[in-house]
Amino acid sequence: MAKGRKNGLYGGVSEELSTLMRTGWADTERHDLEPAEQAPYAAQRRAELSARFPGERLVIPSGNLKTRSNDDTYPFRAYSGYVHMTGDKARDSALVLEPRADGGHDAYCYVLPRDSRDNDEFWIGYTAELWMGRRPSLAEYETVLGLPCRDVRSLATDLAAGEGVPTRIVRGHDPVLEAAVTTDEERDIELDGTLSDLRLVKDAWELGEMRKAVDSTVRGFTDCVGELSRAVATSERWIEGTFFRRARLEGNALGYGSICAAGDHATIMHWTENDGPVRPGELLLLDAGVETHSLYTADVTRTLPISGTFTDVQRKVYDAVYESQEAGIAAVKPGAAYRDFHEACQRHLAERLVEWGFIEGPADRAYELGLQRRFTMAGTGHMLGLDVHDCAQARTEEYVDGVLEPGMVLTVEPGLYFQPDDLTVPEEWRGIGVRIEDDLVVTEDGNENLSAGLPRSSDEVEAWMARFAG
Repeated sequence: MAKGRKNGLYGGVSEELSTLMRTGWADTERHDLEPAEQAPYAAQRRAELSARFPGERLVIPSGNLKTRSNDDTYPFRAYSGYVHMTGDKARDSALVLEPRADGGHDAYCYVLPRDSRDNDEFWIGYTAELWMGRRPSLAEYETVLGLPCRDVRSLATDLAAGEGVPTRIVRGHDPVLEAAVTTDEERDIELDGTLSDLRLVKDAWELGEMRKAVDSTVRGFTDCVGELSRAVATSERWIEGTFFRRARLEGNALGYGSICAAGDHATIMHWTENDGPVRPGELLLLDAGVETHSLYTADVTRTLPISGTFTDVQRKVYDAVYESQEAGIAAVKPGAAYRDFHEACQRHLAERLVEWGFIEGPADRAYELGLQRRFTMAGTGHMLGLDVHDCAQARTEEYVDGVLEPGMVLTVEPGLYFQPDDLTVPEEWRGIGVRIEDDLVVTEDGNENLSAGLPRSSDEVEAWMARFAG
């Protein structure tokens, strides 16, 4: 008999209730499933991973639920390396690559199968199926994922039984599995880094998902412009909620916490409180992205004049950022150093800041000393994909010190931020923050701006708002 939770209204379960609950259930096994579209691509990714680590067992967990408060958990989001290698998004799962004598691997996906109707596990407890929803059976998982699946509840025992096999595990996602193996931390970190390396170049299926994410994001931005007057009547929260509705309607959720920063909040790089006023005459910096059902995310920013037109100073700042972004986008092409687009953007902004008298020139000297960073703050882009800052653990020589290749997806997002208390700039400049961010895929002969459906120049933004702003 299951033990009730503290302060629960029921003290226990009678034998009669338990018997009643176990009877009268229809067979819901699904026999109409087909392999997921992603399955052959995931198989190729596993083959590439296998080739990197011959003779070693690899364990890649999906992760567990995390407590938000008391017995309430955060919405689960699987570890991106697991998703990339399997196409699965379930909690408490793991991909295991078992080494073969020929140097290859046999892949198994350990998942949490359906709860049995022969005991009370399916209806008692917060994570039971009747509380959290039906899970696929092992046979259903195998059909969809295209690889053998096993009950994850046996994995810790299976791993312990394989003592002596060189093993690596991605740490930080499943402490029970980590405790079941003996590994070396540096070698585990190398596995995590390799999983990031393998996401640097997107395959054709992934690029399709990126297009879906960006297209939904473009619609979400248009939604926000259409409801701008309601944000003026309420707060930044209206913008946040408007975009979230689009993300949930067309995708899984948000790819990251939306930045809906009006007025001087636009000078805060990661403003996510989104509780401030939206005032005509000021700017709204909206940085948001839809995450698809497959967990690929967009990351787009536009800075909008809340009244529909830029003031002279706002336009001067905006146009400088736009010109900087144009220079950065032009530098994105195969064979170019990854850093080229960042340097092109930053050099342009340094020139403008010297021209305006905010930093001491000449511009080349200011750039070499990094003086422009007082007003530009961050780097000018990053890889994009399953994570908003994708491939974060990749080897430096393959990422920021690497060379762009066709299939890489990245953001170009220069900005200028004049803090409200910055006495080094004229008063009318203080509190102005502008960022323009687009998502680019490197092509065979240059790049494609996936988010080109949104206007970028100041004139285009004003015309767009005149058409859609409510």
